[in-house]
Amino acid sequence: MSLPSEKSLSDELAREVARRRTFAIISHPDAGKTTLTEKLLLYAGAVHLAGAVHARSHQRASKSDWMELEQARGISITSTALQFDYQGVRVNLLDTPGHQDFSEDTYRTLMAVDSAVMVLDCAKGIEPQTKKLFAVCRKRNIPIMTFINKMDLPGRHPYELLEEIEHTLGMTAVPFNWPIGEGAGFQGLYDLQEPQVLFFQRTLHNQRRAPMKVEVFPHPSLAETLGEAYGPLQEEIALLTGAGTTFDRDRFLAGQLTPVFFGSALTNFGVEPFLNGFLKLAPPPGPRMSSEGLLYPTDEQFSGFVFKIQANMDPQHRDRMAFLRIVSGRFEKDMMVYHSRLDRKIRMTRPHRLFGRDRETIE
Repeated sequence: MSLPSEKSLSDELAREVARRRTFAIISHPDAGKTTLTEKLLLYAGAVHLAGAVHARSHQRASKSDWMELEQARGISITSTALQFDYQGVRVNLLDTPGHQDFSEDTYRTLMAVDSAVMVLDCAKGIEPQTKKLFAVCRKRNIPIMTFINKMDLPGRHPYELLEEIEHTLGMTAVPFNWPIGEGAGFQGLYDLQEPQVLFFQRTLHNQRRAPMKVEVFPHPSLAETLGEAYGPLQEEIALLTGAGTTFDRDRFLAGQLTPVFFGSALTNFGVEPFLNGFLKLAPPPGPRMSSEGLLYPTDEQFSGFVFKIQANMDPQHRDRMAFLRIVSGRFEKDMMVYHSRLDRKIRMTRPHRLFGRDRETIE
């Protein structure tokens, strides 16, 4: 039996690197970050029934908000790692705390991501904790995508929110879709990348994927379907396509421009278009600077860093779990690695793949 050649192993490593996306969600408390996290899992097929953290009547806890204190207070305290596959992409979602009392954990977690999603409440816009976390991303040149949430509730006009992003954060905001109606009149989204309208339908308790209907724009039936919203939509589309800023990927990767998506995570409106847009835009792992120079993900030698240590993940055992971000090479169970702080080699035993509180041993 022949062994794999070095080239085939190198090619396999390059393919694995290219299909990975590691990101965090940042927001001010109560902007809907945890709800969006769970709905992304729902649409990716990682969970089959969504239960938002505030939907206590169904006695379901969010996969990301698993600690007892988190469930009691309805906020994210520790950073949780959630890994799932979607459309051939391996997604690592690091759910970060939004509450300011636990921001240090968020700062450390942002060291491990390749991009970030900024969630804004459409009624409140940029809030203090959002500004703090954005500053960390800006300092590290982390590309940011924006999801403006709660469009089914009364809020500020989309133009006003885009202007606030640009003036407050100094980052160009480029909408990829546009809300049709606001608050109780929110009907769907116009896709600015393709001339089409996306309609969404609510599901029971918003726990399942919202059926999405696609209509080509313009279409004679849309005037009747949209009613009073049709005229304003035409005017806004003309303004956006005529005077709007075009998307520049280099500026996005440099953290100077943010693609903006609108929706309502609670009702599942706009979650699927955002997830698909994220997969197209988010970068795979790139090189990272070390004391010995740039380390590339496809380098043969293994390297990585611990960005978080979590105690008592298993209530029946006093265990501690170290969260490791791989920077280069390939991880193998029981491999020996050099620990720079301890200045000695250690064996990497009992590796696990995590999904919230659940864990799976990696062989």
